[in-house]
Amino acid sequence: MLEKFLNIFRIPDLRKRVFFTAGILAVYRLGAWIPTPGVDTAKLQILFNSSQNSSALGLMDLFSGGTLRRMAIFALGIMPYITASIIFQLLTVVYEPLARIQKEGELGQRKITQWTRYLTVILGVLQSIGIAAILTRQGLVLNPGIGFYLLTVLTLTAGTTFIMWLGEQITDRGIGNGMSLLIFAGIVAGLPGGVGDMLEKVKTNAWGSMTIIVTLLLLAGMVAVVAFIVFVERSERRVPIQSARRIVGRRLMGGQSSHLPLRVNSGGVMPIIFASSILSAPMLFGGSSFVQNSRFLEPIMQALQPGWPWYELLDMLGIVFFAFFYVSIIMKPDDIADNFRKSGSFIPGIRPGKRTSDYINDILTRITLVGALYLILVQLIPTFLISGLRFDKLWLVGKYFENLPNFMIHGMGVSFYFGGTSLLIVVGVAMDTINQIESQLVMRHYDGFSPRSGRIRGRKTW
Repeated sequence: MLEKFLNIFRIPDLRKRVFFTAGILAVYRLGAWIPTPGVDTAKLQILFNSSQNSSALGLMDLFSGGTLRRMAIFALGIMPYITASIIFQLLTVVYEPLARIQKEGELGQRKITQWTRYLTVILGVLQSIGIAAILTRQGLVLNPGIGFYLLTVLTLTAGTTFIMWLGEQITDRGIGNGMSLLIFAGIVAGLPGGVGDMLEKVKTNAWGSMTIIVTLLLLAGMVAVVAFIVFVERSERRVPIQSARRIVGRRLMGGQSSHLPLRVNSGGVMPIIFASSILSAPMLFGGSSFVQNSRFLEPIMQALQPGWPWYELLDMLGIVFFAFFYVSIIMKPDDIADNFRKSGSFIPGIRPGKRTSDYINDILTRITLVGALYLILVQLIPTFLISGLRFDKLWLVGKYFENLPNFMIHGMGVSFYFGGTSLLIVVGVAMDTINQIESQLVMRHYDGFSPRSGRIRGRKTW
């Protein structure tokens, strides 16, 4: 394995890409420690710690690499870019002129990418204004006023624009997907803190006489979650494909068998991100005096707290919706069936055309539902570890759950970095990056990392 790893640095182009990616990630982590001027970071840390049971707030801080907790210049992270991307993806489905532009190929994609950048800047400005208002209302500003608003908007918007540029540079000139690697770097940078927090709980016997046993169970559970994520992320439904025989010139072509791979979890972690982002909106308005003094809105906002039944139910429905939405964008059964017909390929036992499209659509529906249930399970793991599941707040039947162990209702206070969402991102991005590096190695006649990769057959090896 060491020999295969060293092969990366024997290829000049691949070595250059790896070093370039590492340099960009170092710049990103450097900006995560530069504070935004005019903010009382000590009071902000106290306020953030008091809200640590909020899984939505923890998720936002997770994706920004801890910059939200420190209110650094990269505090917005790449969330404005992700939001802008999903807005344009929704528009391409419901707005026909934009769908036609997307079908123009590379030129149309470049137009949509440029508009996505503009919308990212606009969303960055709006979110910066909201953050400046929240900081001022909470008394976390050293010198409040219009000058602080202008400086905060300029700093945070420039920070998120720079992050967007860094991600694009990694995608174009580095290795792996730039935006995913930036999230990956933020999570990995916080893992030592999560490990230190776990060790501190062991030293202080946070769970009493069961501390050692609980710690070992948590570690074993984390290993099991990683294995489960790897298994599901690599799972796919292979639809057999048979190509028809045809005569081209004097040669008989076709007649070969292959398969169409359909991934169980095509959307990755994006359904969790979008569902949590939408449900985090009520939390931004829940602290206002208007909501707290309203007899109608106050109980609604109370019920939409992370870990409460209504919040978790809406979160599950959101994950299912975005899982199917992503599949509808990535995989189009009608186009697949049409491509089969044009190439002379077919699924054995299924008629070409509408029957093939319906057959593929039925398979996608079943495996996407399984993938959505898998994401729901992964999402519930950090909620259970951090804040627990408030079964005692269920309507009418909540009193029957009041005798459950305290850790099931109020959580265990475990660091968010041990949750299923962070592990899903880390494992998924690591697998994608390793696959890209392996394809580069195999293309240049080197052995890959997996036993089945090998060198390209028919070539002289050395």
